[in-house]
Amino acid sequence: MSNKRDYYEILGVSRNVSEDELKSAYRKLALKFHPDRNPNDKDAEEKFKEAAEAYEVLRDREKRSLYDQFGHAGLEGSGFSGFGGFEDIFSSFGDIFEDFFGFGTRSRSRSRAQRGSDLRYDLTLNFMDAAFGTETEIDVAKLEGCKECSGSGCEPGHHPESCRQCGGSGQISRSQGFFTVRTTCPVCRGQGQMITRPCPKCQGRGQVQVSKRVSVKIPAGVDNGSRLRLSGEGEPGGFGGPPGDLYVFIHVQPHEFFERRDNDLFCQINISFVQAALGDKITVPTLDGSKTLDIPKGTQPGDVFYFRGEGIPSLRTRKRGDQLIQVMIKTPTNLSKKQEDILREFAKLEKGKFSNKLKSMLKGSSVN
Repeated sequence: MSNKRDYYEILGVSRNVSEDELKSAYRKLALKFHPDRNPNDKDAEEKFKEAAEAYEVLRDREKRSLYDQFGHAGLEGSGFSGFGGFEDIFSSFGDIFEDFFGFGTRSRSRSRAQRGSDLRYDLTLNFMDAAFGTETEIDVAKLEGCKECSGSGCEPGHHPESCRQCGGSGQISRSQGFFTVRTTCPVCRGQGQMITRPCPKCQGRGQVQVSKRVSVKIPAGVDNGSRLRLSGEGEPGGFGGPPGDLYVFIHVQPHEFFERRDNDLFCQINISFVQAALGDKITVPTLDGSKTLDIPKGTQPGDVFYFRGEGIPSLRTRKRGDQLIQVMIKTPTNLSKKQEDILREFAKLEKGKFSNKLKSMLKGSSVN
């Protein structure tokens, strides 16, 4: 008759314990009796191994069913005979130790937490949304832990098994003369574990491709090439590592009237030569609506006027730039006869003024 203790008693759980409760109970005992926390303590080492053996049996549906019906004797024909040492335990439960405690076995570098990959998304915005900011939602294709198998890659109710080729170490040792060469196990590829019953949903990968809707807040003042970082929205990490980030690259559509120059806005307005000569008040579009611009008498083609604080908000200070309005004088076409007569009369006056000015200049420069 076996002298082993009852597995449920070892973990301190009832016989109808759930998977989450079972894992939590093992976690507490593994943390309490972990060899790194109890150096040279033989009693703690035995309790650590005892708890690991109990958890290995009770977390597996088939082994648990045999144990519930026939006790320890029912497991003798299942091929399970406990763990040979700490390396076997860490090979089977390394993810638990790293996820829960931040440590496992110091020789198992293959299960070191790995950060997930970053993702990129290119987002096109219209000019006004880039100027004032907005909030939008995007659909991002990414990997996600398989919910069917909780990311283990195994068919529900099953768990990875230690690689028989390397004994769970992830490495193969070969002697060459006086030297021993360690190489990555070709069977498990250094993982130390094998999935013999893969999850039908993810085919053993532990991850599935999904489309996730992500909300993105666009700050006022973004421009072409601006990059937004959404922390933790990248690919999931490996072995309990953190997820990567999502980088959103901004592309701004050009505006039909405004041209951006840093944080300033530039635009051109056509006025008539009469408006330029006599002055006028005109209505000019701005980002916030329309505003009146005073055109002074004698305005010349290409003159630039300013609306202070009507430009683009700065990403850093939120202070807005200016709006620059360049006036372009448009030559009239299709004049009526009356308009032509007026212009000819105007031209005669201008010619007279020019002639008198020229005579004055010549007179002043004549030699006495």
